[in-house]
Amino acid sequence: MDDKRRTRISKFMSLVLRHQPETAKLILEPGGWVPIDDLLAGAARAGCSFTREELEEVVERCDKQRFGIDETDTKIRANQGHSAAVDLQLEPAEPPAELFHGTPERNLEAVLRGGLFKMARHHVHLSPDRETATRVGSRRGRPVILVIDAAKMRSDGHTFYCSANGVWLVEHVPPQYLRVL
Repeated sequence: MDDKRRTRISKFMSLVLRHQPETAKLILEPGGWVPIDDLLAGAARAGCSFTREELEEVVERCDKQRFGIDETDTKIRANQGHSAAVDLQLEPAEPPAELFHGTPERNLEAVLRGGLFKMARHHVHLSPDRETATRVGSRRGRPVILVIDAAKMRSDGHTFYCSANGVWLVEHVPPQYLRVL
């Protein structure tokens, strides 16, 4: 499969597994799971047909590990990034002492004033390393990397989760826990 087709399928899967399942007449089960057969049928109905083999290639080759297939090999989900209403069934986890967040430079003043907000998603996404945060922050302009004092946040009662692909999730990061790298 060429890169253009893989990207098209990945974007469609992100749309229906994270944001608009109704586009493919899907219902997200607890944890965000959808039967793979339902996804394939829904994609065909929505005009974006692809095969099981193509789906597996998208899952395997996605460098951000956006998708996961369950242990029965019958269901798929987006690992995080949902704006659709769904119980992700995440368990609280102990974060590393520091986490990172990349944001475009133009957002820095507002972030330092009010902190990081989840906006339309379920959580704020934090990276375990500077490199990932830099890649994420670069998507929409010149990045600024923020260091989050996750240890202090956790000791102050904030709850963290870690998605299946290693992205750390939290409801909000108040400004007192942020510093510019």
